[in-house]
Amino acid sequence: MQAMEKTFFMEGTLRICGSLEIEKALGDCFNFIRNYIPLDEIYLHYYLRDLGVTRVFAMADETGGKSIDLTIKWPPELRQWLESDSFPKNVIANQADEHPLLGFVLQQMGKSKQSIIIVRLAVEENWVGAVTLWAKGWNRFTHEHLNLFLLLKRPFTIALSNTRQYRELLKIKERLADDKNYFQRQLQITSGIEVVGAEFGLKNVMEMVRQVAPLDSPVLLLGETGTGKEVIANIIHNLSNRKDGPFVKVNCGAIPESLMDSELFGHEKGAFTGALQRVRGRFERANGGTIFLDEIGELSPSAQVRLLRVLQDKKIERVGGTEPIDVDIRVIAATHRNLEKMINEGRFREDLYFRLKVFPVLIPPLRQRKVDIPALVQYFLTKKAMALGLKKIPELAPAALDRLARYHWPGNVRELENMVERALILNPAGPVEFNEISPKSIPEDFGPKGTKEFRSLLLNDVISEHLRAVLKLTDGKISGKGGAAELLGVNPSTLRHKLRKMNIPFGRRRSRTNTNLSAIDY
Repeated sequence: MQAMEKTFFMEGTLRICGSLEIEKALGDCFNFIRNYIPLDEIYLHYYLRDLGVTRVFAMADETGGKSIDLTIKWPPELRQWLESDSFPKNVIANQADEHPLLGFVLQQMGKSKQSIIIVRLAVEENWVGAVTLWAKGWNRFTHEHLNLFLLLKRPFTIALSNTRQYRELLKIKERLADDKNYFQRQLQITSGIEVVGAEFGLKNVMEMVRQVAPLDSPVLLLGETGTGKEVIANIIHNLSNRKDGPFVKVNCGAIPESLMDSELFGHEKGAFTGALQRVRGRFERANGGTIFLDEIGELSPSAQVRLLRVLQDKKIERVGGTEPIDVDIRVIAATHRNLEKMINEGRFREDLYFRLKVFPVLIPPLRQRKVDIPALVQYFLTKKAMALGLKKIPELAPAALDRLARYHWPGNVRELENMVERALILNPAGPVEFNEISPKSIPEDFGPKGTKEFRSLLLNDVISEHLRAVLKLTDGKISGKGGAAELLGVNPSTLRHKLRKMNIPFGRRRSRTNTNLSAIDY
């Protein structure tokens, strides 16, 4: 190797491998190389064979090195030539405008009349990318220029390979930091969830939840607004094999239609005005976990098409993106709307509906499970008293629970929660009365006739009174047709355990002759 070539190799290698910031290294190398080779611009890029696109990620000119994000999607005929063995490893195109491949690149970049050198970079026969030298005008390069630059082929290969790995690590780091910030806000919500009514009014729902939770099948939660669909979705996730993964909640009705695709699927830098950087959507955040799409009936038509592809192919594509992204997620959807009616009206896709309706779960409204009201009231009193910083949980006023039981609850559990909070704000010392439920708000023919007022304000006393009343109706019978367990909708063993715990006698008592002892039929 001659002295000049040796100097060129050593100095060029020091510059291109001198920094992990490829923009700085490329800028330093550009200023050095142009002393030996006519040069106006230098680019680093790599080819994604599975997508048929070239990603240009760094360049340098007389102003210095810089990071860029340019994607060139090749037409089928050029892609076939680019991937063939006949495509040369090194190219000198002194009239690049007339070169089939480079002419297409110049059109994409809005340039003309350029001379270009392409040097493909490979590690053990694996093509990792390429470096191109650009000079304005025609006939600017010679074979001597190419041979001299080839001395730096190995350093450029190492630099490009290291940069791609380094950038991938940075992406992973940013993704982890992004997910950490996002999911820390969800941590308190997704842990320690309590289902009030799991053994009574929601017993059938919880049985279905336990059946479907270990699977990856989509779940469609149906029910009126405020019935607790989000709570059930949380339970399904926490009981699933994905419980250690993310749980991302999306209220489809709260996202403007113009932003829905970007919010759900993310967008690339420059995809639209204001898209200053690449942003991952909710589906990417949910990778490895569960995404809960509340108010699924509010999805825009374009988002419905994209969601259908997610369910079918487990792939998404960012707005403005060219490469599909694999996602491993479970979809739980919820709605209070009549989706079948929306299908008939052309506002919801029928194929998407049947994809979501693999396992529908209907959550009953509060008016159909009033047996849960005492437990719900006690739960919300405790929760809201803590949130409001009260030192003591206020007591319930006489007839308060009876007033709640007679109400028709159009807003369901959410309305009850808000009512408890409002009552505590108005009268934090108690007693809690729920005076806003006036006789005018209760339909005359609503609810069972002859409902008695609860005699005690304590939750256990209310439950005890109710259980004793049911046992009286069944003459102490627990199991079998017409038994207390059937009337309450619980397992007989569960009911027996509850009765023993509360010291409530049960069973049919038959007097024995000449003795004060009783035999109990369980």
